[in-house]
Amino acid sequence: MANHWGGVTIDCIDVERVAAFWSVLLDRQRGPSQPGWVYLGQRGDPQPRLVFQPVKEPKHGKARLHLDVVVDDIAQVVALGGRFTGERHDYDEGVVVVMADPEEHEFCLAQYY
Repeated sequence: MANHWGGVTIDCIDVERVAAFWSVLLDRQRGPSQPGWVYLGQRGDPQPRLVFQPVKEPKHGKARLHLDVVVDDIAQVVALGGRFTGERHDYDEGVVVVMADPEEHEFCLAQYY
């Protein structure tokens, strides 16, 4: 069986706002999407697509799954509307900080030396 990773779906109240944040951060263009949803990328792309699914209820508690994003400049994420959670981990090879997007979905930024 030829299984492969197709994408990650993120529940959002404001799909457009959260998708715009991730679109700029990851330099991913919108692909064909269902009404009310936003897909970044499309099937067959070399990277898995991100799918932003509308929901009515806000996020509660810590997510059990998150994205790790390697960046050159951690500060750019705050300028896009992300928020530093206060959690930082320093390693010999670089730093990892825990961030949150505009709807408080946590993710990690890694900056390697």
